[in-house]
Amino acid sequence: MKAEKKSVSHKIKIARGQLDAVLKMIEDDQYCVDISTQLLAAQALLKSANQQILEAHIRCCVSEAIESGTEAKRTEKVEEALQLMEKMARG
Repeated sequence: MKAEKKSVSHKIKIARGQLDAVLKMIEDDQYCVDISTQLLAAQALLKSANQQILEAHIRCCVSEAIESGTEAKRTEKVEEALQLMEKMARG
């Protein structure tokens, strides 16, 4: 992975903590809006971490393939990135 591991790991750990808190809120029958708010916060962190990983992939892996790879390798790396970006846009 080419992304800054410390930053991505930190975001994932915070999101994991938020999800643990959401499970507790559900078990404790907390207010729905509060649960939803926490879920949205966890989703935002996961989306941010994913974007950071995708950006690093494009800057490193895709760039390397464009500079020194075969046509097939360039196409493969670009298509991977495009597919991930499409998935991110849908969800």
